[in-house]
Amino acid sequence: MPRQRTRGERMIAFIEGYLVVPEGSLVGQPMRLDPFQKKFIREIYDNPSGTRKAILSVARKNTKTATIAALVAGHVVGPEAVPNSEIISGARSREQAALVFRYASKMIQMSKRLKGLARIIPSGKRIVSLRHGVEYHAISAEAGTAHGLSPVVAIIDEPGQVRGPQDDFIDAVVTSQGAYTDPLLVFIGTQAANDADLFSVLIDDALRSQDPRIVCHLYTAPEDCSILDRKAWTAANPAMGRIRSEDDIRQLAQEAERMPSAENTFRNLILNQRVSLTSPYVSKNVWELNGAEPLPLQPGVPTYCGLDLSARVDLTCLLVSQLIEGAWHDHPFFWTPTEGLLERSRRDRKPYFEWAKQGLLLTTPGKTVDYEYVAKETAEILDGLDVRAVAFDRAGSRQRQTVLDPRCVAQ
Repeated sequence: MPRQRTRGERMIAFIEGYLVVPEGSLVGQPMRLDPFQKKFIREIYDNPSGTRKAILSVARKNTKTATIAALVAGHVVGPEAVPNSEIISGARSREQAALVFRYASKMIQMSKRLKGLARIIPSGKRIVSLRHGVEYHAISAEAGTAHGLSPVVAIIDEPGQVRGPQDDFIDAVVTSQGAYTDPLLVFIGTQAANDADLFSVLIDDALRSQDPRIVCHLYTAPEDCSILDRKAWTAANPAMGRIRSEDDIRQLAQEAERMPSAENTFRNLILNQRVSLTSPYVSKNVWELNGAEPLPLQPGVPTYCGLDLSARVDLTCLLVSQLIEGAWHDHPFFWTPTEGLLERSRRDRKPYFEWAKQGLLLTTPGKTVDYEYVAKETAEILDGLDVRAVAFDRAGSRQRQTVLDPRCVAQ
């Protein structure tokens, strides 16, 4: 008696046996999955613990849209179709949501074996299975369509575009799955720019927790690699040489080598590294060279300070610096109002709340920065130190100087 196929094997067989390439140079040909796609699908559906969350992060142009569309088809008219269920794919923009919908629609419409099994509704970006009653919706954060849905499967496209550790749209999608005991949530995209961004937080939690119900496949180049290193290209582009053009990557790498302003973009989008797309005032290499832990503040050592007072609810900062054995040792202190901290974290997409809990961000009572409170803590920080000067922004300093001067020890 032949061995029965696993769920993962059935899904792969469906994709390669029923779906066709909907566009490009291979249009109309049977879809062939790359080895990294097969591995991801097997680990999702053949996980003995049951997969609750799946994460796939690769560089651009490594068939992310095709992977999402194939998974959608498998849950609408394929072996993973759950009768009368709802599935969704979510993107940041309407255009990106429409792209996934069109790709999945064409895959189904162009397949001779699937023709007539689904109804395509372009106006609502919906696909309805006529056999199983499954409904698929392509939704976007721009349209605000995440509320009111109840998907058993939700696939988030390019979550790395979210800035900060929280996103209302993704929160709405995640909480909408509460009606199911075994929902599946899938994130597919290129890495975010910073460690504090939502996709980075999700990846780090998956790798750190070793939760058996989370499948996480991260394809990224080594942090300190050369942008001309072919092995680094391969590490972030598992489809290179087959689906992803190696010549295109080489050309982009050479351009980035000639134009340093393009290096960050290359590292983020092509090497799938966490690098901001904007060119920083201080380069990453210089910043990391100054990353050693500073020595504790020492009495008797000439001390210099920089004070940046905020207007109302942004951050007030005090930088205390000492020159010890030929190196500057900097100690930054930050303050922000206690009230509304969580709301500002969501608005600014910054982890203020988490930083405050970790003691990295100090808080003052009330809804706005309390300058007297800052002055008191500044005096405590500088007590016993040989402060030679305190530099500050002249803008708006006149009314604040009356609060700070009596408590500062600057000469």
